[in-house]
Amino acid sequence: MDSRLSQRLSFRLTRNVVLAALTLGVLLNLGVVTLDYFNARSNMNSEIRALMEISHSPASQIAYNIDTRLAEELLDGLLRHPAIVNARIEDPQGRILAQRQRPTSDGPYRWLSDSLFQPRRDYSEELHVSQLQEMGLGHLHVTIDTYPFGSTFLQRAGYTLLSGFIMSLALAGLLLVIFYMMITKPLLRVVSGLQDVDSDNAEKARLPTPRRHEHDEIGLLVHITNEHLDTIDNSLQKLREAEGRLKEYNEKLAQIVEARTSEIRDKNEALQRSNRALIDAREEALETARARADFLASMSHEIRTPLNGLLGMLRLALENRLSAPQRERMELALSAGENLVALVNDILDISKVEAGKLTLEHIGLDPGALAEECATLFAQQSVRTADVAIVTRIAPDIEPAYLGDPTRLRQIINNLMGNAIKFTSRGQITLSLNPHHDGLELIVADTGIGMSREAQKMVFSPFSQGQADTARRFGGTGLGLTLCRQLVDRMGGTIEVTSQENEGTRVRVHLPLDTDPEATPRSGESDFGGMRTLLLTGPDNPHAPPLQDHLRYWGAHVRHHTTLPETDADLGVESQDLIIIDSHDTGWRALLDLAQRCPPVVHLGADGDGADRSETIQLPLVRRQLVNTLRIAIGLTAVGSHSHQGAPRSSVALDVLLVEDNQVNQMVASGMLRKLGHRVVVRENGELALEYLQRNSCDLVLMDCQMPVMDGFETTRTMRATEGLEHMPVIAVTANAMEGDREQCLSAGMNDYLTKPYSIEAMREVLERWGAAGAQSSRG
Repeated sequence: MDSRLSQRLSFRLTRNVVLAALTLGVLLNLGVVTLDYFNARSNMNSEIRALMEISHSPASQIAYNIDTRLAEELLDGLLRHPAIVNARIEDPQGRILAQRQRPTSDGPYRWLSDSLFQPRRDYSEELHVSQLQEMGLGHLHVTIDTYPFGSTFLQRAGYTLLSGFIMSLALAGLLLVIFYMMITKPLLRVVSGLQDVDSDNAEKARLPTPRRHEHDEIGLLVHITNEHLDTIDNSLQKLREAEGRLKEYNEKLAQIVEARTSEIRDKNEALQRSNRALIDAREEALETARARADFLASMSHEIRTPLNGLLGMLRLALENRLSAPQRERMELALSAGENLVALVNDILDISKVEAGKLTLEHIGLDPGALAEECATLFAQQSVRTADVAIVTRIAPDIEPAYLGDPTRLRQIINNLMGNAIKFTSRGQITLSLNPHHDGLELIVADTGIGMSREAQKMVFSPFSQGQADTARRFGGTGLGLTLCRQLVDRMGGTIEVTSQENEGTRVRVHLPLDTDPEATPRSGESDFGGMRTLLLTGPDNPHAPPLQDHLRYWGAHVRHHTTLPETDADLGVESQDLIIIDSHDTGWRALLDLAQRCPPVVHLGADGDGADRSETIQLPLVRRQLVNTLRIAIGLTAVGSHSHQGAPRSSVALDVLLVEDNQVNQMVASGMLRKLGHRVVVRENGELALEYLQRNSCDLVLMDCQMPVMDGFETTRTMRATEGLEHMPVIAVTANAMEGDREQCLSAGMNDYLTKPYSIEAMREVLERWGAAGAQSSRG
């Protein structure tokens, strides 16, 4: 194919070489012009200086003689120089002796010359004669026009640049011809030869070598191309042979594919038989699961029946007149039975949810009353924990007009409250209930140990708790929150946990519930409209805010004081209809007498002082009980009476430290020990036992082996390493009766072994065996 001139290799080589040469020539010419420029400036100064040196002597004589005619002739001679345009001679006082001048010359490149050499230059020479060098005779001043020097320099520079450009063009033409003849023309012949090669019959095609290029790069290119053509020839021959072999391979491959297809068909049939077997096994597994679900339903009945009978009999027994120890033991038995029922219920309910057997009721319920009932029950159970306050914050505007499953709602609240109480040792637990646009919002917040982010991720997993040692420290099965999550999901709600370690936990439950149009509204709350109420509590009383919310919602005017005023008159007691006072707060006890002489007084969270108009608001707040108490206080309801019981104590012979975490087992062992005539101190774990032994002495230790915080084995080893406790008798009390358990207790440093369940005779025998040694050890 023909290529354009600008695309030919010779043209591009010539262009590149000429551009390089032209660039280099321009740079060299510019260098020459630059040197010439500096030489021109130097020559101009030298020429003028030389002219003034020549004129110095006659000018000095003229100035000495003050000869004006000769001075004018000298200046006329200086102006004959083409560059001098002004010359004058001055005496020492600056008076002009003679002066000659003429106009400056002009030309087309005057501006360029002026920019390079300046338009004019002034020269001055002091005049004096050789005999009187110290006496000045005046000055010779000369002004020159630089254009004669500049025009001469510009002519030389133009000739230099023009000649360099013409030489570069001549060189480019010469190189273009040379490169075309030596490179482009032979290559065009090679390309033409390649174009003539027939693609269908390339075996015999060969390229001729251009003349006089047999040994240079073009000849080498032709030689290599011919070698490639030979290789193509051989490859085409081999390709034809390979095509024949490929046909044979294809025939064999078809036979192999047919055989493999038959084998795959047989395997597919076997796989289908296996799938049918798996389907049958799945059906069998589903049938087994259904049978297990039926068994669980049956077990639910079989387990609940005897437990309900047992708990019913315990409740009947508690209605009889019992001594304080008897009543406490019966209540502990009842509590243990209720805990067992709760555990069984959780396990069976989780199984029902997983098996799809759990059904939900859709009946009327009062969520506020239900939440207050749950909080009250937990407050009664945790009455010994004075450091934890249980607070109910039921929204005043919540109505008893919802449809749902009250049993499951109570189960959710009980599990959340039980979990909060278990992990909170101080502070408060708040149960909040608020109406939502499509149901209820339930919140249980505590100030307990909290959870880490990792623990929150698995808090709803069954049989798991927040930390690895939670079960060991606090006990529990880890089923409560799992059941809550499953029940909430079944009710179409959501549950979420937010917590921070050592700061507390907040569980929020949202339940979508329908409203009950047939529900009966609460009564009695309208009796307090306009009632002036004075509320006196401490600044940190958690029950004061919800109490104010209820009173204000019912129409009462509430004034709340948290600090003692300077004078009694500041309280305005006489103008109030009702006073609610926190009698537990030491700041307000001084005002009890004043308050009792004025309006009706209601005590907050106390039994009252027995005055006729005094009543007690039980905590946590229950709206029904709060309404009744306020109605009694203002004279709308008759006052009831209350009774109290006490508990006697007995003396013992030995000081026994019982280390047992189970409350029922504590009661059983303490009862036996007291019946045997001994004094008993109970501690719930080994850590508390060691703290007691550091401050007190005893004769003998009954040590449970499996306990939270610190078990019996570690506690005994610590005692044996503590001065003063090396020989203290320690009796192991454990339910483990397997082979090797006794040896394990003895190797830990325990003195003897008592197996649960044990009789009073077995305990008497062990105490008689080790009691004397213990008494001697404690006295020593």
